[in-house]
Amino acid sequence: MIMYSLKITLLSDTTFGRGDGVAGLVDQEVEHDRYGFPYLRGRTLKGLLSEECDNFIALYIDRLEDAKRKQWIKVRHDLFGEAGSITENMAKMHVGDACLPPDLRQAIVRQQEQDESKNKFPTRDDVLSSLTAIRRQTAINSESGVAVDHSLRSSRVIIRGLEFTANFLFDSEPTEEMKALLYVGSLALRRIGSGRNRGRGNVRCNLLQNNLEIDPETRKKYLQNFN
Repeated sequence: MIMYSLKITLLSDTTFGRGDGVAGLVDQEVEHDRYGFPYLRGRTLKGLLSEECDNFIALYIDRLEDAKRKQWIKVRHDLFGEAGSITENMAKMHVGDACLPPDLRQAIVRQQEQDESKNKFPTRDDVLSSLTAIRRQTAINSESGVAVDHSLRSSRVIIRGLEFTANFLFDSEPTEEMKALLYVGSLALRRIGSGRNRGRGNVRCNLLQNNLEIDPETRKKYLQNFN
């Protein structure tokens, strides 16, 4: 099993939305596990990366001859699969959930499990509250400049500065073209989560190999595939 990983650094408050809220608290809750740790689902991350790679290919292949164009489309399908994939054309990359550092999660989980009281400390809500905040916003009438009635909405955000890591697993060594496309797709991924088109979810992504950043020579070699 060959493993690469993606380190995601939050440059702004971010919401990994789960599609619902908590009555009386927030209209939009973040995705989190049973211990209170926020995370980004692997299938969501895969979709975001796929979109960035699709955008890059759409711009890049316009200037290529037909054979090269088909080659890069195949590389994209090898990485992410195709719609209605069968065994023969399934994605060769398996994307895991993007989670907080494992040593942090293990320390908190161990403390929760060792606490034998009924209300274990820290509780799931304690953990979630320490890593997130609640933001409120309302719509403003453009003519009167006052808030629109019943437009107040609240959402939970993961505070900026936190780092998440997702593992990319391959059954065999990916081709140089696959690694090159994954690298540029990771560079292009700069917005994640709900509200990413309204100022939230600004991120920096770094592709890692064996938990180490890819060296400058390798990065240069990847980019040469598109020259």
